[in-house]
Amino acid sequence: MCAVDLHGKERVLLVCDFFCPGVGGVENHILQLGQCLSDLGHKAVILTHAYKNHTGICHTPEGLKVYYAPRRPVYQQATLPTVLGGFALLRGILISERISLVHAHAAFSPMAHEALLHARTMGLRTVFTDHSLMGFADVASILVNKALKFTLADVHQVICVSHTGKENTVLRACIPPGRVAVIPNAVRAEHFAPHLSPTGPDAHRTVVALSRLVHRKGIDLLAVVVPAMCRRRPDLRFVIGGDGPKAPLLWRMVEQHGLHERVTLLGEVAADEVPGVLARGRVFLNTSLTEAFCMALVEAAAAGLLVVSTRVGGVPEVLPPSMLLLADACPEALGAALEAALDRAPSIDRQSQHRQVAAMYSWPAVAARTERVYAATARDVRDDSPLGRLRRYVRCGRVFGLLACAVAAFDMMFLHWLEWWQPAYSIDLAPNY
Repeated sequence: MCAVDLHGKERVLLVCDFFCPGVGGVENHILQLGQCLSDLGHKAVILTHAYKNHTGICHTPEGLKVYYAPRRPVYQQATLPTVLGGFALLRGILISERISLVHAHAAFSPMAHEALLHARTMGLRTVFTDHSLMGFADVASILVNKALKFTLADVHQVICVSHTGKENTVLRACIPPGRVAVIPNAVRAEHFAPHLSPTGPDAHRTVVALSRLVHRKGIDLLAVVVPAMCRRRPDLRFVIGGDGPKAPLLWRMVEQHGLHERVTLLGEVAADEVPGVLARGRVFLNTSLTEAFCMALVEAAAAGLLVVSTRVGGVPEVLPPSMLLLADACPEALGAALEAALDRAPSIDRQSQHRQVAAMYSWPAVAARTERVYAATARDVRDDSPLGRLRRYVRCGRVFGLLACAVAAFDMMFLHWLEWWQPAYSIDLAPNY
């Protein structure tokens, strides 16, 4: 496989189930990272599954090449794990694009786990970014943690988006902390410049909430806080954006409490519409029950909003106290924090806050730090022979370690069959541009 070029530039394949046109922090992270890596002179290519109007090979407006693989999502944009089903397509892309490093994202992405396994089988260097926190007790967490332990046993470097996330990932995957770097998300601050005056006559009395409407985002909690705050403050308005399985809960809340004139449910909000939505208020509310790093908080702060959030995961690391009010994940505590934020919001210097956020978070800085992680993979001295890989997998546990070795060994045999079925010389190389 292709190595780093003479100028030390990588040819990186970014892999994840979650990407544009989907909306979310992971999707935005991959897009912005790919663009900034290209600006640094690296070649960045993205692999994800097909979306409704996005199939085959497409290019983003910024020029990034995206492979939308013919895989169907089964739950919240995550595809069904196939282990070997996507190997032939992935191998073709890796050879065609002359990829030197595979960077996969998100523990909930089956495509990411499979890409890392197959890339290691082909002898490529690998990096994984974990964007989420997971527990240890429920069935879903146990399954994801086992998959993560297997995948990260042979990965060169790991990135987490917060120090809390790093601690969580180290415990879940049983990997040395020295292999894990912390690189936070960032924001294109220029896209969130505060308006000279908030949009709409009620902006000073409006609270904005933007998130996926799923359980872990605390939508059940939001459905309790909103009517309680509306009873306390007759002039208060809420603007809520996002879509998901918890959307009917919010519809029922509006109907039951007669809040049609005071709560606006926007549904799914496109990425380019987010600044306009944030401009409609002066306070941003986040009710997440678990969060490694919440991009929405940074975007809201960059737009000049005072942020109220649950004190969970890596959220306390995201913003300083002057921009962020924290509360326990209960309606009473969140209500008190919202009251304090609404009283403080009119005195906030929104332009000054915007400049502070722009100085704290930038995608070029994230890309530069990620570039150093890529360089560390090239300096990683270890036994990458088939036997060396199996030794790492067998440490996953007495029973699970043997299963991991069996999967890795079968993947190696399948690669030999693919090399016979479709030799590398028969795969056309993609043109450089």
